[in-house]
Amino acid sequence: MQRLPDGYFDLVAVGETLVDFISEAPVSRLQEATTFRRFLGGSPANIALYVAKLGGKAAVVSKIGRGGFGQFVRDELQSSGVHTGYLVMDQRLHTSVVFVTRSSGTPEFEALRSADYQLTAQDVAPEAIERARVVHASTFALSREPSRSAVRRAFELAQQYGKTISLDPNYSPMIWPDEAEAKTVLAEMFRFATMTKPSLDDAQRLFGPGLSPRAYIDRFHALGPRLVVLTMGKQGILVSEQGELLGHVPSRPVPVADATGAGDSFWAGFIVGLAEGRSPLECVLFGREVVELKLRTVGPLPATLDRAALWARVQL
Repeated sequence: MQRLPDGYFDLVAVGETLVDFISEAPVSRLQEATTFRRFLGGSPANIALYVAKLGGKAAVVSKIGRGGFGQFVRDELQSSGVHTGYLVMDQRLHTSVVFVTRSSGTPEFEALRSADYQLTAQDVAPEAIERARVVHASTFALSREPSRSAVRRAFELAQQYGKTISLDPNYSPMIWPDEAEAKTVLAEMFRFATMTKPSLDDAQRLFGPGLSPRAYIDRFHALGPRLVVLTMGKQGILVSEQGELLGHVPSRPVPVADATGAGDSFWAGFIVGLAEGRSPLECVLFGREVVELKLRTVGPLPATLDRAALWARVQL
């Protein structure tokens, strides 16, 4: 893995910042939920939040409303140390919200979208990308225009400035019903990406079931990223760089209180490890420590995390 480029921000996350309403009781279906608790949401925003909580520097490029929910997510980001100078608050729009089941597995969700996908290419400040070490986005923002063009602009600038580009292929047919379009757009955007973190579910949705984990990794490498980190739930994590399998990190049994945002916490730990100059395998081990802490916690992790204590638990 090449050394991360210089930059003030360890991470600039481009895409959705929204409100998650997570059911207070563990349920398997949304129709069974009766009460919800409010949390900051949106995969890129969550990754930025966890990077900041781990002591890194992070910023978000996103669009929210000016109402109470917009003020809530802005305050949540700021209180954890995330830079919000590139966060656009638009009084004409409502902050997007997502209702989510509290679950030990993949949660069911329903999104009510407004401001998140109205991010435009003009809203992406070149300065934000130039100051980044890693520029990250997810498939959620690619599913609609104009946010798709905003991510494309961010990736074009990041490539121009020689930044590390991270793309999460978290495709969901509920968010993006046109599967053919999704695959075409993702193939285009992966040409910019230098690293990606698919889950086994992501891989199966994009390439079909029945392939081996190694075959799925090869499919992602063929799209462009030189570093692929495949998370496989109870089967652990595989790390591959330029087609060479670097290792397998097994999963460990953890009591699960809430799985929402688990992948985001893992990737934040991975990015923080990269910023320290650690190897990809070391970063995965550190990310595992972070995600296990998240799985034990309902909602976001605490305001600050003891990075040194987490590293002390990593067995290299």
